[in-house]
Amino acid sequence: MLQKPKSVKLRALRSPRKFGVAGRSCQEVLHKGCLRFQLPERGSRLCLYEDGTELTEDYFPSVPDNAELVLLTSGQAWQGYVSDIGRFLSAFHEPHAGLIQAAQQLLCDEQAPQRQRLLADLLHNVSQNIAAETRAEDPPWFEGLESRFQNKSGYLRYSCESRIRSYLREVSSYPSLVGAEAQEEFLRVLGSMCQKLRSVQYNGSYFDRGAKGGGRLCTPEGWFSCQGPFDMDSCLSRHSINPYSNRESRILFSTWNLDHIIEKKRTIIPTLVEAIKEQDGREVDWEYFYGLLFTSENLKLVHIVCHKKTIHKLNCDPNRIYKPQPRLKRKRPVRKR
Repeated sequence: MLQKPKSVKLRALRSPRKFGVAGRSCQEVLHKGCLRFQLPERGSRLCLYEDGTELTEDYFPSVPDNAELVLLTSGQAWQGYVSDIGRFLSAFHEPHAGLIQAAQQLLCDEQAPQRQRLLADLLHNVSQNIAAETRAEDPPWFEGLESRFQNKSGYLRYSCESRIRSYLREVSSYPSLVGAEAQEEFLRVLGSMCQKLRSVQYNGSYFDRGAKGGGRLCTPEGWFSCQGPFDMDSCLSRHSINPYSNRESRILFSTWNLDHIIEKKRTIIPTLVEAIKEQDGREVDWEYFYGLLFTSENLKLVHIVCHKKTIHKLNCDPNRIYKPQPRLKRKRPVRKR
């Protein structure tokens, strides 16, 4: 028996509720759980929600704090996330056993830990009012928003536009750093960027699930996945979110970052300023810098956890800072006849 109680999150198989329970032993947690859910203690047992491992007194001390457990009564079984998939698919008229088997295989190989977070997020949101789009169809989603927002896509477009506009404001604050002689050129470059941003509505389509495939960062249903950290092959936690599902997800999505792979303040803007100051007759390729500052060429959607883990080491491409200069054709000498 442990000297200090261990806290866990406990759920029953057929109950949507979840309770925090603390105990010094597996038996104590089981006893408290049965009282909470009003279930018979005889024949009941505990297992890990993640993979269905049944808990014993010997195994209990190694269970991490705040682990999620499932309380099973006699005759009930739990196989981890796969069981939730089965319950989800059984809601359809003809559940497909092949789909359940495929999902089980996905969660049993060496990549399973990277997929489990994505699946957990899916199952958490699947029952929400994701398909609803207007304020009339899903009033709770719009709580706390101005009345001018009448559909979800419109608000999320505005959210993305606001982020892009904030990046533009940062760039606009730099003319004084280039010196009086180069200010005119800097303002010209800035004006070209502003004009292009207005023409594409500040890339608000990135958050709009109704936009064309190449213009959005989500699925047609509104699912976003973490695209970082950039110094690793992929997001190890496999975070995903659907801000269209409910108000809580909408608010949580606002903490995700549209992050620059090549850093904005430390790299892109200083390089642009230096290029304008040192152009010496060359023309700065403002469209290259525009892509780095305001488009998905260099912007990636990142969960706040992965944002903190990201290490930025990249620099601007020196071959793309200035536009290529046309080569002068050499005149061929006239041959004497």
